[in-house]
Amino acid sequence: MSMKRSKQKSSGGSRSSDAMSSIFSKPVEKEQTYDELVGGQPDEAFAPYSLKTRFARGALILHPKFGKGAIVAVEGPLVVVLFADGRKKLGHAPA
Repeated sequence: MSMKRSKQKSSGGSRSSDAMSSIFSKPVEKEQTYDELVGGQPDEAFAPYSLKTRFARGALILHPKFGKGAIVAVEGPLVVVLFADGRKKLGHAPA
């Protein structure tokens, strides 16, 4: 004989968990646009892109194919770069 078991109800309501997650979550930063990050910067401010170079968030780079861009995030061996035509993930030197 088999017995059916009903599903257990969760102990908390969805409202309380939403409220708690909003209290402890990090504040969302406003994403800057390409023009805000790159516009008005002199050509000397842009470092040439190379896989052998380590980049930090906020650095300005000049890529041979994609042009001028700004590093918006660092994810281990990858950097997320905001170019005029969108975001790209590129490699950079290990730490």
